[in-house]
Formats: sequence, structure tokens, C-alpha cells
Amino acid sequence: VDAYGLPIAFRITGGDVHDSTEAQALIDELPIGGALVADKGYDSERIREQVDAKGMDSVIPRKRNSKTGNSSLDRGLYRYRHLVENAFARLKPYRAIATRYDKLKRNYESMVALACGFLWLPM
Repeated sequence: VDAYGLPIAFRITGGDVHDSTEAQALIDELPIGGALVADKGYDSERIREQVDAKGMDSVIPRKRNSKTGNSSLDRGLYRYRHLVENAFARLKPYRAIATRYDKLKRNYESMVALACGFLWLPM
């Protein structure tokens, strides 16, 4: 999502695939911005290097077992991560998305794209 909480890009994966496997492709699709805010699930050096190469700051807290601490984390900027959760909450009323009625990935992906389009309409 962007700074206003509106979806920019998404990828559909299987239920047994971790989200961070698609992170690199999503980062490539992002427009140039000031920072990338993500949760601990995306804490990897590979993702941080890719974000830095794009010229953005990575605002990703370190995992508990990390050797480096969270001293460099911008906590004020990390508070904006709630915009992602709010975007998910705005997609949940669409029943076909919340329960995933569609069997095929392409059909489900088109429904998510349509719902994301509806989120952009009030703007």
C-alpha cells in the first residue's frame, strides 16, 4: 500500500508459501519512495539490500534471534504499518475475497484486483 493506505501491487501465493518469497518481486514493482515499512516476517539481509539498492530506507524490525538490535529502527515511521492492516480490513467485507470461493488462482486474483480498484474509487 502507499502512504494513503491504498493498494499498489499484490501477489497471490499458495497457503503453504511464505510471503517473503514474493517480496523481491513486489519491491521491484514499487515506485520510488522514501521508505519501505514491513513487519518482522520480512527481516532478511537480501530484502534490506534490495530496498537500499532502490534508494529507500528499510523500516523493518529485527527478529528476536538477530545478532544486531533494533537501535536503527525508526519507530515513528514504523507506526504507519497499520495502513497495511487497514487495507486488509477494507478488503474483508468483499465476501468472495474473505472466503476465497474461486478455485482458480486467476479468478481469485481478478476479484482481488477488482476490490482494490473499488478502494481507489473514493479518491
